[in-house]
Amino acid sequence: MSDKLQIDGIEVSFLEGETVLEVAQRHQIDIPTLCYDPRLEPFGGCRLCIVEMEGARNPVASCTTKAASDAVIRTSTGTIETYRKTLLEMVMSENREVDVHPLRGYASRELAYLCDKYEIKGTEIEGTISGTSKTDDNPFILRDYELCISCYRCVRVCAEQEGDHAINVMNRGFQTQITTEFDGLLKDSACTFCGQCIQTCPTGALADKKALRAVDEVTDDLFDKTRTICPYCGVGCSVDVLTQNDKIIGIHPAMDGPANQGALCVKGQFAYDFVQHPDRLKTPLLRGDDGELHEATWEAALDFAAEGFRKANSEHGRHGIYGIASGRAPSEAAYLMQKFVRAGFGTNYIDNCSRA
Repeated sequence: MSDKLQIDGIEVSFLEGETVLEVAQRHQIDIPTLCYDPRLEPFGGCRLCIVEMEGARNPVASCTTKAASDAVIRTSTGTIETYRKTLLEMVMSENREVDVHPLRGYASRELAYLCDKYEIKGTEIEGTISGTSKTDDNPFILRDYELCISCYRCVRVCAEQEGDHAINVMNRGFQTQITTEFDGLLKDSACTFCGQCIQTCPTGALADKKALRAVDEVTDDLFDKTRTICPYCGVGCSVDVLTQNDKIIGIHPAMDGPANQGALCVKGQFAYDFVQHPDRLKTPLLRGDDGELHEATWEAALDFAAEGFRKANSEHGRHGIYGIASGRAPSEAAYLMQKFVRAGFGTNYIDNCSRA
């Protein structure tokens, strides 16, 4: 059941249970946020999404305020915009830097974009850096908490989306810190290194260490994104592969991926080095009479493999054939592999190393 309310003089419909922010976003009405992630329960911490609502004594957080029939909302009055600019300046005053590299993570430049929108190049507000960065020996996640704004998106995505509860909040006020249990290392916590905390962080406080290896080679957004499907298992997670000069420099989960909605496992997020690894074979190898492997043409290798299959089928029957597909091969290759075994030999002896 839908109803009507008014936003900035425009009458729009809403569904029961929707928040003012959800209604505005669905109707392409921009309301800035920093602590909001559509996959998470509304938090109302950053207060950037405040709007004026007729009848309300003070501005309300649109991410936590439910839409109501005949409500009149104003999203960008002079007073509201002044509040937002002041809030952004207060955030800037506590952070070491704002203009971070986009390779830090999917959402890492949200604060920078808002500062550009409100033309904030600096602030007269003097603040002390509140976060304390961590030096971890893990190869995946950089914990640069001098950029943290305590939006808790990382904590919430870990709990609500992953169910890991690997990170949490300690202390209160200016001493607030994001931490693991007993303030230890990530590798000693319940963290599965899925990277969700990285990709939801709006300031780059949590960053992709592997992607940052290419930071000196990539200026701003000068890299390509290619939408594809993660090959590692049958879930079919959508990913955006980040490349420059035909080299993979990182992976972003697809927030609109129908199977994963921004989620990935540690393999889908970080295990891509094999593509350009120097030890990767570039030509087929056949074992000669001397017992050593020698480079061969694809025609010779395919003929050799075909003859081996024919011999096994002839001597042992169709159940003598067993296929194992690679989790690093594209989905199309996995499909062809199972067709080759099932249709070609009439057996279901086919498996994949990523099945588990």
